[in-house]
Amino acid sequence: MSSDGNKKQFWKRNAAKVPGSIQHVYGAQHPPFDPLLHANLIKAGNKPPPATPGKPKKATTFQEFESITSDAWDVGDDDDELLAMAAQNLNIEVVMETANKVNYFKAEDRVEEGDATSPEVLFGSQSSPYTDGRLVKSHSEAPIGSPKDAAGEHAALHRQRSLPHRPPVIPLVARMADQNTSGTPAMTEREASRLDKFKQLLAGPNTDLDELRKLSWSGIPRQVRPIAWKLLSGYLPANAERRESVLQRKRQEYFGFIQQYYDSRNDEHHQDTYRQIHIDIPRMSPESLVLQPKVTEIFERILFIWAIRHPASGYVQGINDLVTPFFVVFVFEYIEEEVENFDVSSLQEEALRNIEADSFWCMSKLLDGIQDNYTFAQPGIQKKVKALEELVSRIDESVHRHMQQYEVEYLQFAFRWMNNLLMRELPLRCTIRLWDTYQAEPEGFSHFHLYVCAAFLVRWRKEILEERDFQGLMILLQNLPTMHWGNEEVSVLLAEAYRLKFAFADAPNHYKR
Repeated sequence: MSSDGNKKQFWKRNAAKVPGSIQHVYGAQHPPFDPLLHANLIKAGNKPPPATPGKPKKATTFQEFESITSDAWDVGDDDDELLAMAAQNLNIEVVMETANKVNYFKAEDRVEEGDATSPEVLFGSQSSPYTDGRLVKSHSEAPIGSPKDAAGEHAALHRQRSLPHRPPVIPLVARMADQNTSGTPAMTEREASRLDKFKQLLAGPNTDLDELRKLSWSGIPRQVRPIAWKLLSGYLPANAERRESVLQRKRQEYFGFIQQYYDSRNDEHHQDTYRQIHIDIPRMSPESLVLQPKVTEIFERILFIWAIRHPASGYVQGINDLVTPFFVVFVFEYIEEEVENFDVSSLQEEALRNIEADSFWCMSKLLDGIQDNYTFAQPGIQKKVKALEELVSRIDESVHRHMQQYEVEYLQFAFRWMNNLLMRELPLRCTIRLWDTYQAEPEGFSHFHLYVCAAFLVRWRKEILEERDFQGLMILLQNLPTMHWGNEEVSVLLAEAYRLKFAFADAPNHYKR
């Protein structure tokens, strides 16, 4: 690559490491990519991109890719100009066509959202009913000008999708009626019926956990999700009379750990752990929640106490993400508002203490089943990534051979999928729905997750096969366009994952050559 040393790629700049080196977590600080949500990245003055003399050499190996992408996540002026140029190619016909489609499907789903002004970006795929493969912007931001030719529009949009900028905050409550994670939209008759079944089941003196798992597999209504998660994780007993005493005892035990250990966070043996936690929390999403000082304090305590009590693994980047779904779900036990706009510090101190302790214990229960993902050398993740490679080679040989052809190793993208349980690939609303099923499925986080990852990869079959070089494949796999995903897409993904599990879980020789 030395001969190309002076030929910068169109988005190359000199700075930090590319998110490709396998550390504790592979690119874990970057949630799903959606550049148009960062309006400040698009500048008013557009300049034509500099002409690149000759055809640059394509990266075909990871080492070559690393040498030419040392700053893949930096945001600079050159990148801003390219974003602006790509945005300018969005003509009003595309905007109007896709807006009509969105409105049609929203009306069909009977979703009443109050926010019609925020930009909505949809990346098309073969199986998605929401778009025809073009990048779409809202009326308020779409530039109006003379229509561009189809080839120019496609090229500009492809460049824009490929720009590896730091992704924006994920809207937690988009399509909230669909997700049932916040807000109180009018329920359909079917949703009301399901909620009644949950309430009847939970009202009994002894909750039938097998029946609760069956009901929860297809999603849990927001109103009963906090108690359902506590029961399914094993934090609460099935016997209703014992629950209050167990809650009091476990909450007191957690704050006993705080008194015993938290003052040692600045000691020589623990200060590196605490410093890393303190650095990682602001990188989480949604930023509007985790950047609240009160929430930051709570997350620091939860993660530090867990690390101190689990010296075999300690704190590893990626564990910090696993607190968020529990925290958000348990906050909804006390509020009706959207969590993104809610000041958590306005809750009563007792409520905050309860949310913190419950989040700690439920996260601990989750990690107990996947702790080998975070011990030295992270053997659990390496085994799962290898199993994913074998599984994909059997269920979609074309995708597998395509990645082999361009020397893409599964560890280079699937490490993050296993380390963060797909939290960096999906919006938080989808993660919460996904975890409903994970907690209902036996060994959901440790075993079923493998089949979800396989279904997730094959879901992007068309886009993967269209990429013709290592660099393009890596950018796609690290920035899969899921920002518009909701309950329907997650349900289809889970159904396909269940089909794969049914076919392969008890017959491992089916995917061994």
